[in-house]
Amino acid sequence: MLIQTPPRLYVNYRPYDRKLTYKRKNGGVIPGTPPTKGRLLVATPPLEEATFDRTVIFMLEHQEDGAIGVVINRPSIESLDEPLDRWIDLQSVPSSIFAGGPVEQSALIALAETTEPLVESSEYLSPISGTIASADLTADPALVAAEVRGVRVFRGYAGWGPGQLEGEIEAGAWLVLDSESGDVFSDSPDELWRTVVRRQPGRLSWLADAPDDLSWN
Repeated sequence: MLIQTPPRLYVNYRPYDRKLTYKRKNGGVIPGTPPTKGRLLVATPPLEEATFDRTVIFMLEHQEDGAIGVVINRPSIESLDEPLDRWIDLQSVPSSIFAGGPVEQSALIALAETTEPLVESSEYLSPISGTIASADLTADPALVAAEVRGVRVFRGYAGWGPGQLEGEIEAGAWLVLDSESGDVFSDSPDELWRTVVRRQPGRLSWLADAPDDLSWN
């Protein structure tokens, strides 16, 4: 549900919400590409598009007509102001707004860690994967406080058109990895890329120690 509240757009993201548009070029669907919803996209260095260099993206949706996710390792210096400052007490540390991606940067998306997995959507919370749910920022946070351990707010999101993400994965631009419960709400987001890569089995974990400039290697 999109709610226009000048000067911002607050987005209560719900699965299959077609109002969150995809703003990238279309491509053909590549068979056999793993579904990414509820998993992580981890950028492989060096990524030509600097916007996504060393990013970790939590995927909210991935279907034939496109995919949506939010970057979870880029905190900004922006904080919530009125009327959303009432959510500050529920925000996970660091309690700033995260740069969720380059699409619709006037939009705010809130993710919540629930105390237990939700079976179905409620008026204010919609399950995404495990204990990760979307939260309606237009709601009174007191109504959801008992059900959540923390909340993180993202400005903008990453979006792919039909077949584009599949093509990027096939080209090796992204690793598709399982998420852990603490990833979305990590208190050390600046280290998250290396943390996620380092916990992988075998040689893949070596990538965590690669220098930012691979020409140094």
